[in-house]
Amino acid sequence: MGGDTLYLKIDKNVQADHEHVMLKDIAEIRCSDKATENKVKVLRLPTEIVKGPGRYVFSVLDVIEVIGKEFPNLEVNNLGEADFILTVEKRDKLSDALSWGKTAFVCVLAFFGAAFSIMAFNNDVGITTLFAQLYETFTGEASDGFTLLELSYSVGVGLGILIFFHHFARKKGFSDPTPLEVEMRTYEDDVDTTLIESGNRKERRP
Repeated sequence: MGGDTLYLKIDKNVQADHEHVMLKDIAEIRCSDKATENKVKVLRLPTEIVKGPGRYVFSVLDVIEVIGKEFPNLEVNNLGEADFILTVEKRDKLSDALSWGKTAFVCVLAFFGAAFSIMAFNNDVGITTLFAQLYETFTGEASDGFTLLELSYSVGVGLGILIFFHHFARKKGFSDPTPLEVEMRTYEDDVDTTLIESGNRKERRP
């Protein structure tokens, strides 16, 4: 076992539903010696700082130290993140009715929030006045506020949102992430980076 090499790969943010985390729960582990690999997988991550559900910053050095205590002659190569976040989630699950209720509330909130934003933008740029002037210019008649321009604009905004956010992407066979998914991933990466940097600064303080 002295010449064996173990490869370790941990993502920046890993999740667990309990405080007693095994290495197989947070990392991809590969080793030419399968017996050693299986033993490493069941080693426990040191979670003394974990006090309950939340996010906790760990270093891959903590993982390598755990492996080194059991296998001092094993070479460990880290192919993943140098620091990572362990997210411990609550075990309690919401009832189906409460989950559906929260989903419905978020949908209603997003719908009226988006509607208010669109109306505020249209009012700010004076879109109603612009449509009225265009209608009178091309038809010679005064607009009553509900013409083909308003109708096509309203339908176009809805279709534009659906197409822009790739709501029909799976039906067309596209595999690219939607703009919303890209922004959410960017936000998650920024949050993870901030948490890791904050955790490292606290550790360096005397």
